[in-house]
Amino acid sequence: MSDKIKLAVLGSGKGSNLVSLAKACANGSLPAEIVLVASDVADAGILERAAEYGLPAKFIDPGKFRTKLDEAAETAYVTALNESGAEWVALAGFMRILKGDFLRAFEKKVVNIHPSLLPAFPGLEAWKQAHDYGVKATGCTVHMVDHGIDTGTILAQGVVPVLDEDTPTTLHHRIQQEEHTLYPRTLARLFNGEIRI
Repeated sequence: MSDKIKLAVLGSGKGSNLVSLAKACANGSLPAEIVLVASDVADAGILERAAEYGLPAKFIDPGKFRTKLDEAAETAYVTALNESGAEWVALAGFMRILKGDFLRAFEKKVVNIHPSLLPAFPGLEAWKQAHDYGVKATGCTVHMVDHGIDTGTILAQGVVPVLDEDTPTTLHHRIQQEEHTLYPRTLARLFNGEIRI
């Protein structure tokens, strides 16, 4: 019997955070096993990354809405997660808001990483918001997912200085580098019981 946490990862994009989580699982620094990678985008890079790491991956149709899952899709996601045996869900660039039934199915078991120091710059393109606003430091936040947008309990933050020569693109790149360290480390602390919710 494995004492590893069974983790599902949901994402919509290239999957760079998935890679950092998969590597951490493989080298033992994250005491988890990724049992499912699911995406709302049929040709998302995250599904290709999952295949490269030999992880079970599937596209699950998000339904008719642009920013959230419709009811049938929500049921399909919860069913797929339950069938995979997932105990925790890590969002890695999943671009849809998760609602009541999903969050009830995985109560206090859904974690997200957001590319800003919350509560500053919630929502989309947070690195661009930070750059446009002219802050001297931004970063990333690992937080629990609740019914608000980027409002759940903060578990950890990583600070990234904003350089004078930064563009939104270069800033985003450096935030992502910080994410790739912070996310697996924070999940490990959470699963080891070092972080109490």
